[in-house]
Amino acid sequence: MHPVHTFGKLTALAHQAAIFRRMTLPSQVPALIVGAGPIGLACAISAQRRGIDHLVIDQGAIVDSITRYPIGMTFFTTPERLEIGGHPITCSGAKPTREEAMMYYRGVVRANALPVRTFTRLIGAARTAHGLRATVEHQGSTRMIDCDRLVVATGYFGNANALDVPGEGLPHVRHWFDEAHLTAGLNVVIVGGKNSAVESALECYRAGARVTLVYRGEVLRPSVKFWLRPDIENRVAAGEIALRLGTDVIAIDASHVTVRGADGATAHLPADRVYALTGYLPDFALLATLGVACDAVTGRATLDPDTMETNVPGIYLAGSVAAGRKTGDVFIENGRFDGEKIFGDAAGRALAARRYAESPRPVGE
Repeated sequence: MHPVHTFGKLTALAHQAAIFRRMTLPSQVPALIVGAGPIGLACAISAQRRGIDHLVIDQGAIVDSITRYPIGMTFFTTPERLEIGGHPITCSGAKPTREEAMMYYRGVVRANALPVRTFTRLIGAARTAHGLRATVEHQGSTRMIDCDRLVVATGYFGNANALDVPGEGLPHVRHWFDEAHLTAGLNVVIVGGKNSAVESALECYRAGARVTLVYRGEVLRPSVKFWLRPDIENRVAAGEIALRLGTDVIAIDASHVTVRGADGATAHLPADRVYALTGYLPDFALLATLGVACDAVTGRATLDPDTMETNVPGIYLAGSVAAGRKTGDVFIENGRFDGEKIFGDAAGRALAARRYAESPRPVGE
């Protein structure tokens, strides 16, 4: 590599490292943003461009949800719909991969010198005479941070919809699909009937696994992508993937998954690896701790759609955490405008609302 290029790369990496080295937890900040995913980072940029001091915290890494996506995954949306802050995404293909997206969002943090503190968790917050006092946990200790605005942009992908069956916590059971290669030669049980379950079943089969797909519904979900449906149907018809519909998981042990069919009969499916891909939900327990009111049926939070402020003054929601159980209603493509609603003026909020409404749903959803 040319020495100038090497120097430029090292300089950029040193700059990025310096940003994180100097990031300490303050005792007071005007805006505390919880969640360093694409939506939380977009909120930080909106605050920054208006001169509002802020801090972003996340219980995991930058864009932690994307780190949970399957290795090598390609997004089903075009790059410009994932962009935040006007920073263009460059990718080798027509659509970015998981790895390219992680690199892009790290670059956004670096380019904007966003104050981000990773592996720092919000425990709760309470109103004070002067605003809000948030309690956060970092490296085993707790700290208090006073703020005027608390923006919760925690998404939903970090909170799996549990099966609530014995054995769900065993080491070979996962709620996020990682890599088909790991399943080669194994008996694999995949639980779920949506896109992630179907696609994972096909990938594991092609990697050499013996796959059983278990779904409680009588048919696979209508939202299964049009290019996946014939593939899975053909594999099932050929006896290459076993499909059990109308079937519930009732227990998991070290070598089997026990299921019950609609007729009440039980079966023990060999399972060296189990993927329970049964969906994800916002952290309702955290919202309840904060005092945010949510509808008992839909899970949707009570908030002003123009400003995203909740029933608790000073607490705002951004992105899919505000969608309740309808997590498919909000995604990166439209949630990235929520920061403008929270930190913008009337004109900025109106523009954000229009862009939000015009954003197309991701392909296949």
